[in-house]
Amino acid sequence: MAKMWGGEPYYGLDDEFDPHWFLTEEQSALQRELIELCRTVLRPNAIESDRNNTYPRANLEALAKLGLLGIIVPKSLGGRGENHVGTLMVAETIARYGCPSTALIYMMHMVAVAGLVYRARGNAEIESLLSRIDKECLVGTASYTDPETGGHFWYPKTSSSRRVPEGWHVQKTAAWTTSSGYADWYISQTTSPDFAGDYSDLSVFLFHKQEVKGSPGHWNAMGMHGNQSGPVEIDTVIPANRIVGWPGDGAASNDEAVDPLAMLLYAGAYNGVGLACIDVAKRHVTRRAHAQYGRRVADYPTIQDVFGRAIIDAQASRLHAYALARALDDATENGSWDIYIDDPKAMPRAKFASWCFQTKFLSTRFAFEVSDKMLQACGGRGYMRDLELERLVRDSKAGWIMAPSNEVTAQLVGKWGLFGADAIDWWNQKVDEPVLMNELGKLDAAGKQRIIDRLAAELRGKEESLL
Repeated sequence: MAKMWGGEPYYGLDDEFDPHWFLTEEQSALQRELIELCRTVLRPNAIESDRNNTYPRANLEALAKLGLLGIIVPKSLGGRGENHVGTLMVAETIARYGCPSTALIYMMHMVAVAGLVYRARGNAEIESLLSRIDKECLVGTASYTDPETGGHFWYPKTSSSRRVPEGWHVQKTAAWTTSSGYADWYISQTTSPDFAGDYSDLSVFLFHKQEVKGSPGHWNAMGMHGNQSGPVEIDTVIPANRIVGWPGDGAASNDEAVDPLAMLLYAGAYNGVGLACIDVAKRHVTRRAHAQYGRRVADYPTIQDVFGRAIIDAQASRLHAYALARALDDATENGSWDIYIDDPKAMPRAKFASWCFQTKFLSTRFAFEVSDKMLQACGGRGYMRDLELERLVRDSKAGWIMAPSNEVTAQLVGKWGLFGADAIDWWNQKVDEPVLMNELGKLDAAGKQRIIDRLAAELRGKEESLL
């Protein structure tokens, strides 16, 4: 079936360049329906949202009507029960044909949904929320960043939780949160109530909109104007049933639910943005002609070379993402979240961690680089807003620096490959003794004594606090 855009064939890459063999017939039908929604609703709103820095709530309402906000929620809880392949396809389709900002909002919403469905069973509060996500268009987001840790892998230095008679008193400061002040609900992670210095001892909590101090309207950035990312502050008491899982379950939640979905949907969103750049550039170079030569821009071998390389890079990144999604489906009974009912300690998704980080790197690098190449191919026309490429160029840049930044991601994968998984110090727990001893060796006797005195004072303080 030919790819259509309204009543005409799609102006971008032909259908033969899409890896449909990963999709079921139902998923292919959903994609066609979603492309039409992008044409009529999401794409026009993307232009308006970019121009006025407005949150694309109407786009999310349209997605809710298709049942896509609860796409991974089990059917028994009113969701679509979709697998990883289908969810990846939806994120890519939204970004490519519709609105990159909406795709990023959708990504962070799905990360939050994953955190909930991972431990939903038996918690009436969470089950109720999940069952109403699409009916009431309840947009969520994950607020995990920390001001102290930048673009690295986060651990909550500035956040805490403690038990109180009413439930949990949670304090959280987040540097960047998508949909800040616009989301209907948030999940966030802090150190556990009995935290004793081990940053792998984490807990996850659910908050409603009125319990979170967001920053609506403060987002003023180069691109992704609808994203509305910003700081978040939480200082509130919530009921006992608003903990997601149990105290200390946060690290497992990261490894098994949050990170796999985040990295996979990074790939969907940014592969989609990169493909959109190729699509709109193809429309221009195949229609724009140089009268003095009697040739279209697309007829020049140099332009064909640029597009060939761009398409090959696109397919390499996409196939990596879809193959990873298929592997995750194979490991989880086709994307089931009910597997944790019988075995709460099961970690089938976490086994693909290194592949998940790689797909984030590949997709965001692809979008970053191809946007420049397509802009150069289109020349001066690429700067004009009506071509839409300049908006996509701006939108394409954010993924590279979103945590973990591509520099940090490459370092993680490299260290993993060189020294094994145990070499990755996710939670800042391991002492690099060779470096420590090397630095101490630079000190003279007086300098070493200062260090000894400081450490001794710290130990006395800890002993006194225990008395």
